[in-house]
Amino acid sequence: MSTGLSNQPIVAQSGFEDILREREFFGGDDEDQSLGNRMNKWFDELMVQSGTSVSPTLLLTICMFFSVVAGGAVLLFQENPLTAAMFAIAGAVGPVLVIVFIRARRKRQLMQQMPAMIDELARAAKTGRSIEQCWQLVASDTPEPLGPELKTCARRMTMGEDLPDALRELPYRTGMVTLNILVTALAVHQQTGGDLVNVLERLSETIRDRLLFLGRLRAATTGSRATAILMLSLPPAIVLFFTARDPNYFGRLMNSSWGQGVTIAAVVMELIGTAIILRILKNSQRS
Repeated sequence: MSTGLSNQPIVAQSGFEDILREREFFGGDDEDQSLGNRMNKWFDELMVQSGTSVSPTLLLTICMFFSVVAGGAVLLFQENPLTAAMFAIAGAVGPVLVIVFIRARRKRQLMQQMPAMIDELARAAKTGRSIEQCWQLVASDTPEPLGPELKTCARRMTMGEDLPDALRELPYRTGMVTLNILVTALAVHQQTGGDLVNVLERLSETIRDRLLFLGRLRAATTGSRATAILMLSLPPAIVLFFTARDPNYFGRLMNSSWGQGVTIAAVVMELIGTAIILRILKNSQRS
């Protein structure tokens, strides 16, 4: 007697694999404010918001590979462990800086796509469709990099999640504060109602004004930002240049107590200045 059950294995659908697969994170609980946990959470955000298909473990492996190659090559030619260690550190940091650049470029592209996406969402809402239907329509018409993020939310809705839950991770995955405003507006409208079209049109106009302001800000501060970046990169570059030219340069400098004190003070001030300048640049370009 047949029970109506099939022995065929369940096949994973490609449309849901990005939703159901386990993601790799290094950060721990949000209540843990230790330096190590904060660095791990920053690294997790960097990998998620960069939009790359490279896993965090693979990136760390690439960093280790470049570190060994750069340090080993310098050690082979100069036979100086100190110089090799400096180039090994530079080789390890290089891939992470590439991912930082990719994330910054992706966020600029997302910001440029936001007004058109919200305008299309408002036009779809004028036709009388539900928010879920409007979202699916906009997601199918929006190109990369914003389109795949919208489609992920649309697939969550298709699987049965309500709109606030489906959109909850969208600001985190993109790193866009503006999307948090959009998600909040849609969630409030679904619960309380109201003129959604008017809200979306005002939000689109606000984002366009913000883009115009950010463009003027970048144009006005181009020289200052270039000077800040030059001041941050020039001291390490000078040290690498003299160390590569004379392998014993740094060793002779560290042999004297005066040289050790000056070097330690310079490193500490460089780290403090780097932290301050990066914070200023990050806050000025917050999107």
